[in-house]
Amino acid sequence: MANFFVRGGTALNGSVVISGAKNAAVAIIPAALMANTPSTIENVPDIRDVHTLVAIISGLGAKVTRLDKHTIIIDSSELGCPVVPYEAAKRMRASYYLLGALISKFPQVTVSMPGGCSIGARPIDQHIKGLRALGVEISAENGMIKATAKKLTGTEICFDTVSVGATINVMLASVYATGTTVLENAAKEPHVVDVANFLNSLGADILGAGTDIIRIKGVKTLTGRSYSIIPDQIEAGTFMLGAMATRGCIEIKNIIPRHLYAITDKLKNIGAVITEFDDSVCIQAPVNLSSTNIKTMPYPGFPTDLQPQMVALLSLAQGTSVVTEGIWENRFKYVGELIRLGAKLQVNERTVIVEGVPELNAAPVKAPDLRAGAALLVAALAASGTTELESVEHIERGYENIVGKFCGLGANIFVVADPLKSSEQTA
Repeated sequence: MANFFVRGGTALNGSVVISGAKNAAVAIIPAALMANTPSTIENVPDIRDVHTLVAIISGLGAKVTRLDKHTIIIDSSELGCPVVPYEAAKRMRASYYLLGALISKFPQVTVSMPGGCSIGARPIDQHIKGLRALGVEISAENGMIKATAKKLTGTEICFDTVSVGATINVMLASVYATGTTVLENAAKEPHVVDVANFLNSLGADILGAGTDIIRIKGVKTLTGRSYSIIPDQIEAGTFMLGAMATRGCIEIKNIIPRHLYAITDKLKNIGAVITEFDDSVCIQAPVNLSSTNIKTMPYPGFPTDLQPQMVALLSLAQGTSVVTEGIWENRFKYVGELIRLGAKLQVNERTVIVEGVPELNAAPVKAPDLRAGAALLVAALAASGTTELESVEHIERGYENIVGKFCGLGANIFVVADPLKSSEQTA
């Protein structure tokens, strides 16, 4: 596996183009299997999770044609036995969307328990609750989930907690259900809306996506169409935080500014000067960063997927900040790695107390998961000296060409396939 070697201390400047949203792509690709004719998906991020998912559906018999790096055609006309094995599913959590997408087309679907980042229990009980309410029989044995349904029938489903994954999965299954399905306490994230918009473009009848009540009137068929995935708000936020940490000034292009409001509001509190345009923002960091308090919440609140990166930034702010994790119970695995870089952090259950320090200093660190890896990269860009970052395959799961994009802003990052050669590569 390759490692990143990051020479910190250079302010980021210039412009960067944001890729398609990872969290939308990994749901829209399974949704495309529901159409009876091919669909063309544009603005697909070129990331590991997409490559894994394409390999999974190809193994199921779908024909996937890549027109270019960001455009694929998905033809499900020869889709075969829907069994997703462990070796395929263990590399990404979003494999569970294949349950909702395929149970409406096949009487039985078997999917391995999902993998992906380890940031807590992340149960799928709300997925199971919703699917069972539609008439799906679900059993689990030897790490495999087996779903069986002779007929799907619309009903009212109230989720016990707000869950993006459950909202999307049950929405997928409801599209072909007889009658109307009402999802209450539904997630409102932009990628939930994007999946609903994609399905509606195919001929689905979904109303209310983006609110806490979604109504799906069952249809009999979906017809493939061309569709472009929304920009990735988490990637955009990560670059904004990188600019702030290095005291830089960058323009972030190909975004939907309203998706970033929770992020931009907090960065303004810290001292950022942010100028918003139709599809871009310009962010200028202050000389001195101010502390602030944050609690992650479901959209439109502050996103949990930017919490680690924000802690990295607040490590350099003046004063004390309090960051509370309101979504996952175990998303502070990266704290020990940030402390190695000189951050002063103290974890108390779901809260981390951040005492700002004047500077961070390079040290060998290891990415425990996707967003934690991004946080360590942000910290390394600001740190004095050269930081060696291991397990970067986690980062590559969700960020397209992150090294090239940061280097395009002036960062000094070297990718070394054999870490034993690091000294001669970074001399």
